[in-house]
Amino acid sequence: MFRTALRNVLAHKARLLMTVLAVMLGVAFVSGTLVFTNTISDAYQKSSAKGFDQVDVAVRPEYPADKGDTVAKEQKLTQPLFDKAAKVPGAASAIGVVNGFTAIADKDGKLIGGGFQSQGGNYWGGKDPRYPLTSGHAPQGKGEVAIDAETAKRAGYKVGDTVRLSVDGPVLTPTVSGIFTTDDGNVAAGGSLALFDTATAQKLFHSVGSYDEIDVKAAAGTSQTALRDALDAVVPKDVASTTTGRQLADDQAAQISSAMSGMKTGLLVFAGIALFVGTFIIANTFTMLVAQRTKELALLRAVGASRRQVTRSVLLEAFVVGAAAAVAGLAAGIGIGAGMRSLMGSLGATVPDGPLVISPGTIATALLVGILITMLAAWLPGRRAAKIPPVAAMSSVHAKATTKSLVVRNTIGALFAAAGVAVVLYATTMDGSDGQAPMGLGAVLLILGVFVLTPLLSRPLIAAAAPVLRVFGVSGKLARQNSVRNPRRTAATASALMIGLTLITGMTVMAGSLQKSIDKMASSALKADYVVSMANGNSLSPDVEKKLASVDGVTDISSLRDAPSRIDQQTEYLTGVNGRSITKLTDLTIADGAFTVGGTRTVVDKDTAKAHGWQAGSDFTVSYEDGKKGKLTVAGVYEGNEMIHGIIVDNATLSPHRTDTASDMQVMVKTSSGASDATKNKLEKALGDNPAVKVQDKKDISDGIAQMFTLMLNMLYGLLAMAVIVAVLGVINTLAMSVFERSQEIGMLRAIGLDRKGIKRMVRLESLVISLFGGVLGIGLGVFFGWAAGELLGSKMSTYELVLPWARMGIFLLLAATVGVLAALWPARRAARLNMLTAIKSE
Repeated sequence: MFRTALRNVLAHKARLLMTVLAVMLGVAFVSGTLVFTNTISDAYQKSSAKGFDQVDVAVRPEYPADKGDTVAKEQKLTQPLFDKAAKVPGAASAIGVVNGFTAIADKDGKLIGGGFQSQGGNYWGGKDPRYPLTSGHAPQGKGEVAIDAETAKRAGYKVGDTVRLSVDGPVLTPTVSGIFTTDDGNVAAGGSLALFDTATAQKLFHSVGSYDEIDVKAAAGTSQTALRDALDAVVPKDVASTTTGRQLADDQAAQISSAMSGMKTGLLVFAGIALFVGTFIIANTFTMLVAQRTKELALLRAVGASRRQVTRSVLLEAFVVGAAAAVAGLAAGIGIGAGMRSLMGSLGATVPDGPLVISPGTIATALLVGILITMLAAWLPGRRAAKIPPVAAMSSVHAKATTKSLVVRNTIGALFAAAGVAVVLYATTMDGSDGQAPMGLGAVLLILGVFVLTPLLSRPLIAAAAPVLRVFGVSGKLARQNSVRNPRRTAATASALMIGLTLITGMTVMAGSLQKSIDKMASSALKADYVVSMANGNSLSPDVEKKLASVDGVTDISSLRDAPSRIDQQTEYLTGVNGRSITKLTDLTIADGAFTVGGTRTVVDKDTAKAHGWQAGSDFTVSYEDGKKGKLTVAGVYEGNEMIHGIIVDNATLSPHRTDTASDMQVMVKTSSGASDATKNKLEKALGDNPAVKVQDKKDISDGIAQMFTLMLNMLYGLLAMAVIVAVLGVINTLAMSVFERSQEIGMLRAIGLDRKGIKRMVRLESLVISLFGGVLGIGLGVFFGWAAGELLGSKMSTYELVLPWARMGIFLLLAATVGVLAALWPARRAARLNMLTAIKSE
């Protein structure tokens, strides 16, 4: 039976090619994802591990939890504590570490690095072992800075140049005193690092006289563990904790691995979709191959082969096909992984150097996935073939599905679809994340139900195309009849395309609706002309508000300052605003009371008020972060949104109790001339044309979010393109095998007068009808899922509004038609070139 299975594979090489390609693409996606993520993770881990070469034990501040009415304060590593740590037995040297955000501009004034990867710190003394200087000298005083070699190379800076940079808003213009090399992972990933002398760094990063970390180097013969024990004896446990350099490296490796797992999971989901679509092709292929060999299988049964042997023979064929596809897919995946890494570099996302990582797990996964998927898809056709009695197979009595089998299939499909719709509708009544799992389950049930029902759905939907097909005469009529002749085959072919279009349409509906909702939120919640914030989301210096307030034409201004507090034994963040201007800068809907902020009067969003049982006129006691208590009165309850929510307090009331004066999250500005390019330029110039600070009007905010959605959608479209390509292969495969099956019929049609053009037109129209059938189902399901997911989001976003992207859905339908036309090119040409006499004589 093994030799028989192998001969069958070799005899049907051309017909199995598309199946091999479908499996190969799915496996390539899986193995490429694993190679890429493992390579990047390994490179970052090795790069970060180098950063701990100078650290044997790190002393870090403790972050105690809030308790009772007390807001816990971050502990400080003071100079006396540093002196103690540097003198413990077994310590060779110690370095006080200061760090924070520092944005460096290039010579064109543009931000270097990715914002979040723009870091600053301190250079320790005259020669810091962490940062070997390649030129210049250590920075001294606030007028000098040292920058990393990669940043200097990218921006063209050299020692003696003046560089523009920012820590929290105002522009600084120090001179480059030195250029250094570093193993910092952020720099290796395309970020930047600026170093000041320790006193300047402490002042800039708001930690005067204290450190963010103390790194201690062990003396010769002292182990990291022994040094840590010695430090534990002098470091108060409620102030700081100690960790060995080895443990820091391990923790960093675990964090990198965890960060990469999200990307890996996301990419593998799309690989799974491609493999799922490929399963339809494999099942279709083996179903047709088995159907073409029923007499051969019947003969094997007649000469003594058992049902198990017949099933095993089909599975052996699937194993050979799956193994070949898996090996090819693994090779392609290695290439994809290397290509993705190179692509990141070309897009400006620098990755640390390192070898391509092809782990045994990646190889095993690729082979296992390819072989298992193929064998599972081929099992049902093989089992069905084995159950056909030899006499029935010889006379082809089995060929048509019985009424009973179709009734059973339609009943099962209807139950699955109904259950899926019910679960999805139930999920839409739930709140936010609570409804995600039920909605996912409902979506799976509905897709399975529709797949099972597609043979039933194909007849009425394809019949609806009959009036159009009549225009093409005999070719059109034959195409319609061929499309519904074998509903199961048509359904399996169309379903592959349906899956991809369902996901594409659903995500497009969601993205468009979210964009519309955010536009609505920005326009309805804000009266301010501009919102000023840091490019990386960090806090702004209070100097920013002062500089903007002095600009000619600014009529109202307010910073938004966050500060922790304790209310009813819970931590609540207070948002400080300018009480006199806030009503002129925002337009929030009041549900109860009045929007009055000043003195002890505050306004609270609806969710917070409900959680504490407050209403307009309610009094509550607040414990501020400085430990003092106060009594506030709820003047009004408003409808919060993603932009503005929580407890809003007057800055005059809040600021005296804040321990950190530099935490303005953003500044809202209203001008007499309104939003215009001239006004925006005036505000930017007042801040020194700082690349680290964003000055955005409502349109800029909306466009920024739209750009994010567009980038996300384009990435998803690119990933889902793999599933669509696999679906195209399925259409080609089905048509090609269908042409082979109908060789005698095509020969007869040629003999009675249908020319080659007519044959080509018939096959093309058949492909077009099947593809449009899958497209209509996919777009319909995608709209339903997009609406349902929107209902779930609407429970958390009051401005959510369903938007149907008619133009894009039209493009998707056109894409389905294009798939049908392109997929039919080779099968149609093959059908037209059949020799009519040879075809008529074929069985």
